[in-house]
Amino acid sequence: MQINLLGPLSVRVNGIDVTPTAPKTRRVLALLAIHANRVVPNQLLIEELWDDKPPPSVTTTLQTYVYQLRKHLNTRLPSMGRPPQSERPRGEALRTYAGGYLLSLSPDALDWLRFEQLTQRGRAELERGEVVTAVRTLREALALWQGPALVDINPGPLLQVEALRLDEICKSALELRMDADLRLGRHHELLGELTGLAARQPTHEGFQGKLMLALYRAGRRSEALDAYQRARETLVDELGVDPCDDLQHLHRAILAGDPALNVPGANTLRNAPRVDADNRIKREVEWAQARPA
Repeated sequence: MQINLLGPLSVRVNGIDVTPTAPKTRRVLALLAIHANRVVPNQLLIEELWDDKPPPSVTTTLQTYVYQLRKHLNTRLPSMGRPPQSERPRGEALRTYAGGYLLSLSPDALDWLRFEQLTQRGRAELERGEVVTAVRTLREALALWQGPALVDINPGPLLQVEALRLDEICKSALELRMDADLRLGRHHELLGELTGLAARQPTHEGFQGKLMLALYRAGRRSEALDAYQRARETLVDELGVDPCDDLQHLHRAILAGDPALNVPGANTLRNAPRVDADNRIKREVEWAQARPA
């Protein structure tokens, strides 16, 4: 089984698309998948589906949705015949427990779990100084995103929080990958991506700072200073706050032409393959373009 939540909901069993179409069944599946391998109490499912207005027959109705979901997950096409022993499940993926339900899945069966694992690996590689490897790992992680998390589900209160959490983790991974690319001297390749992100998320100070640094390293100091002024005005107008200390420090360093802003050691750059960022990262930033900061 494979369940994807990073973009449109997708469920495949033995290569067959069995994605449910009923809105509430989809929400039950998404909440169980977010909490895979843990018992999700009935009360949480009820809160997600009906908030504070459950129907009188709420227990029976919830059982009906779970029954419908179980039928989807147990789908077998007649032409497929009996699956090989190695592909047969050891037990039901969706299990009933006292007071709740559990969706049993391996980490490889969930795109959001694979994304978190790859992001953690990329962060560790970056901390060890394995910058080129870290970029590859983080690109692999970000390629799992096909749009904003849970984009085609009408979420209740719990899934709304989870969607925001996943999108924030994605932004963090994207910033990490940009940091690594900047360390490798790829500021020219990043300019197009960063310009778009900064325009679409004008209050995201991390993206604004990286755009300023990339512009400065590309010999466009006046444009880097202009980017700071735009960011400052937006933060003041929309949020009523000044730029964070890091952004202000970067601004002062650009004004002073601080050598610390230059690309790190040339030895690293000689071994770093250049990439066509416009082609290879297009899908990585679609989620960011679709959601406001």
